[in-house]
Amino acid sequence: MPSPTPVQDRFPIMARAIPEAAPARGFWVVAAAFALLMAFGTLPTPLWPLFAERDDFGSTVVTIAFATMVAGAAVGFLLFGHLSDRLGRKRVAIPALLTSVVASLTLVLWTSIAGLLVGRVLTGLAVGLMASTATVYLSDLYYLAHPDRPGSSTPGLVAAAANLGGLALGPLAAGVLAQWAPYPLITPFVSFGATALVLAALVLCSPETISRTASAVTPARFALQPGGGRRFAAAAGTGFFSFAVMGFFSSLGAVVVRDVLHISSPLVAGLAPFTVFAASAAAQIALRHLTPVRMLVIGVVLFPTGLALTATALYHPALWLYLTAAAIAGAGAGLLFKASVGQAAAAARPASRAGVLALFFVVAYLGMGLPSIAFSVVAQHLGLNPSMICFAIGLSVGALAAVTISARLSARTSG
Repeated sequence: MPSPTPVQDRFPIMARAIPEAAPARGFWVVAAAFALLMAFGTLPTPLWPLFAERDDFGSTVVTIAFATMVAGAAVGFLLFGHLSDRLGRKRVAIPALLTSVVASLTLVLWTSIAGLLVGRVLTGLAVGLMASTATVYLSDLYYLAHPDRPGSSTPGLVAAAANLGGLALGPLAAGVLAQWAPYPLITPFVSFGATALVLAALVLCSPETISRTASAVTPARFALQPGGGRRFAAAAGTGFFSFAVMGFFSSLGAVVVRDVLHISSPLVAGLAPFTVFAASAAAQIALRHLTPVRMLVIGVVLFPTGLALTATALYHPALWLYLTAAAIAGAGAGLLFKASVGQAAAAARPASRAGVLALFFVVAYLGMGLPSIAFSVVAQHLGLNPSMICFAIGLSVGALAAVTISARLSARTSG
């Protein structure tokens, strides 16, 4: 991600007052908190069959329950995602963590479909508060700790890895706990809630990077660089389609494992979404030195390949093929996401980065929810396998169109 105006240049007095080690520690604390909240978003993935059995609902309700998290995230992004530009990063990050604690308690104590939906809305709200805030907070802390490294890709890489790595951690951790720990619908949420409390305390002790003087001037929620509108729109479109494949594996991945592969293990149910998000993070780390355009090109090749293999795995059920498809699709989606979030940030005016990224994440999370709902509805009429073919074609064509526009705009800018 391109570097913003360095924090020490914007607030030199604050930069001199903070010990050099403090922002360095805070950087990793915020990264851990970001990863934890993203993990909380996908935590129920391998548990959906258990929830469905407890509350007696089918795959459509599973998709709706997942979509309520997306709705909560959209509200968080739209209403509160920009606030850290004005109020300060910690004043948004800490409430996000505390909201996730309330969500955990709701999911544990309110054992019904209504409680599940309310808990997921609160989860989404916490994610919406954290995602754009943490992304810019990491950038602020890094440049405050390392003023001699302008233009470093490290904060963008860590933010993307925390985002997707956290999404990968959620289903894996829940699968392990549900497989071997007692009370599979209680232990995962209590564990994550307790961890969120610890991280909230650590974030409280981290340095703030928005001064009160700066926060007294209200920045525009959404302000782009001159000519940045089309660039942002193309980036948001790419984010939409990249998150759509992640939403499919997060909401329906466990259902496919149970109904198509006929495997009831919660651990195995968590492997497909874990594989998608882990491959996304791994691809970003392995190819971190590539330009955004090259990431887009490689991503738009891997993306439809993985979707085609996913459709094949439904016609020829095999766990190895399904996981291979998830890995390839996830790697492609991860590269598309990494390039698109960087382009969205580059299109923003420095004082509105959190607000611009908040809107970007709204579009991306709509991609995580809406296509999966449409898939579930269509599958009831056409069947799972034909619907997967339509799903793969639609997402591939959409991603190709968005990437083509992004690549052309990037070429014009560099030219």
